[in-house]
Amino acid sequence: MLFFAFFALTAVASALAAPFANYTRCGNAISPGERDAVEAKFAIDSAGALADDDSRIPITLPRRRTVHVVWHIIQESNSLSGGAISDDAVRQSITAMNQHYKGSNFNFVLDKIDRTTNTDWFRYATQGTAQQTAMKKALHTGDAKTLNVYSVGFKSESLLGYATWPWNFSGNNADDGVVILYSSVPGGSTPQFNQGKTLSHETGHWLGVYHVFDDNYTCNDTDGVADTPAQSQPSYGCPTNKDSCPSKPGLDSIHNYMDYSDDPCMNTFTAGQFERMKTQALTYRGIKGVIWLPTITFLPPSFPTAL
Repeated sequence: MLFFAFFALTAVASALAAPFANYTRCGNAISPGERDAVEAKFAIDSAGALADDDSRIPITLPRRRTVHVVWHIIQESNSLSGGAISDDAVRQSITAMNQHYKGSNFNFVLDKIDRTTNTDWFRYATQGTAQQTAMKKALHTGDAKTLNVYSVGFKSESLLGYATWPWNFSGNNADDGVVILYSSVPGGSTPQFNQGKTLSHETGHWLGVYHVFDDNYTCNDTDGVADTPAQSQPSYGCPTNKDSCPSKPGLDSIHNYMDYSDDPCMNTFTAGQFERMKTQALTYRGIKGVIWLPTITFLPPSFPTAL
């Protein structure tokens, strides 16, 4: 009897957890062979880019790396459930992303919002589909420095987002950008994934950062960053003290934006990830650090009025 009671409680708990667990955080993955080829080419390409870049001169003035954002709202109707998120939700997303990237010197600036009503794109614009290709070909704006964000419905699968890699921009520029589930924006209707961190995760890929875990489930340290511990599998929920590679130093990076944890669990990038983003963005997107000083307003002195 106790067994059946335990089984029933377990079944109920699983059912309640299912809507959260059934989402695929990200559609990006890379094979060992592809990654090795990318990293070998990056070592050559980045050396040339760094040699030509005056933003790496070691002076202490702050340097801002501005990323211009164009947001394409794809909807199937004018209702919120049909993807018609508000302009304010878009602005909140950019504000949240700037908070998530604090300390990186990347600054995301919203240039434009446009809206397209297309049920086919809204429902089926996943990686490699004809709908995705048509959508991006029609709407993509700007050059390698411009982040194109497409918010869609992903009705054909429970996906939160995917992105293109910076090293693939040349020769396929119309495909470049980030595609996210519209209800993952701050205050959206997707439980546990509605703080805008899907956009920050996918933008990390757009800036050249891998997942903190090995996409091929080994304990090889494959993300090209020295300050993230080896991790063999993604994290789900917020599993405190998770250690998928106990024979190697450090716990899993469950709080890192490049893991698969729920939004409330994510709160950090590492210095190494920021450094890789800067070099990738410079090498493949031409995004340089520009000396930035805060605006200082000087007011004329005031003098007492003569009696």
